[in-house]
Amino acid sequence: MKFSVVMPLYNKARYVHSALRSVLAQTLPPHEVIVVDDGSTDGSAAAVESIPDPRVRLVRQRNAGVSAARNRGIDEATGDWIAFLDADDWYHPEMLAALAQAHGACREADMLGAGFRKVPHLLGADPDPWPVTEGFYEVEVVEDLRQRWMRLSPFCSSSVAIRAARLKSMQPCFAEGDHHGEDLDLWFRVADTSPVAIVNAPFAATRVLPDSLSARQPRDTLPGFLKRMREQALSGRIPARHRKSALWFVGQQEVTLAREALGAGDRRTALRFLLDARCVAFTRRWQLTLLMILFMPSRVADSWQRWRLRSAEVFSPEGPVQ
Repeated sequence: MKFSVVMPLYNKARYVHSALRSVLAQTLPPHEVIVVDDGSTDGSAAAVESIPDPRVRLVRQRNAGVSAARNRGIDEATGDWIAFLDADDWYHPEMLAALAQAHGACREADMLGAGFRKVPHLLGADPDPWPVTEGFYEVEVVEDLRQRWMRLSPFCSSSVAIRAARLKSMQPCFAEGDHHGEDLDLWFRVADTSPVAIVNAPFAATRVLPDSLSARQPRDTLPGFLKRMREQALSGRIPARHRKSALWFVGQQEVTLAREALGAGDRRTALRFLLDARCVAFTRRWQLTLLMILFMPSRVADSWQRWRLRSAEVFSPEGPVQ
């Protein structure tokens, strides 16, 4: 298998060396590493150029966002498979080998994934080595990715690979202009017509950046990718076998948005999101949220929401439903 690794880059000069080292150290060597510099201003491009490996190719473009950078990388790729890695994340040395094993377990899968682990914010340093049991790993074949994602996200943007021919036929793959969920939007569209083979072991590490609870603003509109998902399900563009889980996924996200709005003291927006989530109205989570909107004092709702954020139990594209 020939893996092209696409790395979008914007002002990550402090981290990109580490990310590239992790790709070049793979036991299954990459076919190429395409770094798309999206108009960096901090010397990121120079950091990439300082690596003398001919497999690393730097492509420059004016700042247009991560989706445009990934789409450019897909256009430039020449391998059979395209894997993605953010410029501040890392691959385990067996990452590409694990994806190749997933392919061997399910040849018809157009998308391959692996587990990941989160590491603290480190100033450019490589993460401490983490053990992964050697040998063959459990490969899970997923037929309904949305349903699987609502249990627990099985991979992340830095631990997935998709057949290159499939991506090139879908260009532009990532919705340019979206700032939330543009990666999930693509993963689900691919998975609607192909099984997904996932190695259930952590072969990527993602950097957890500092996040201020006070700086986190609740959304007052449904993200674009969720609007499109609902429209596609209702119009029949999503295959029939996945329509129910697509509508369920959107509904559960709307319940989360309702809870976030309630935590910010905006009961009107919370109620609007909850009413839009009618397809999950008979679930305990929906009904509990309605009771909180109607009866919970604002100060209690705010304290509850902060506790939920700290304990990482709020449903999001990266976490489970609670």
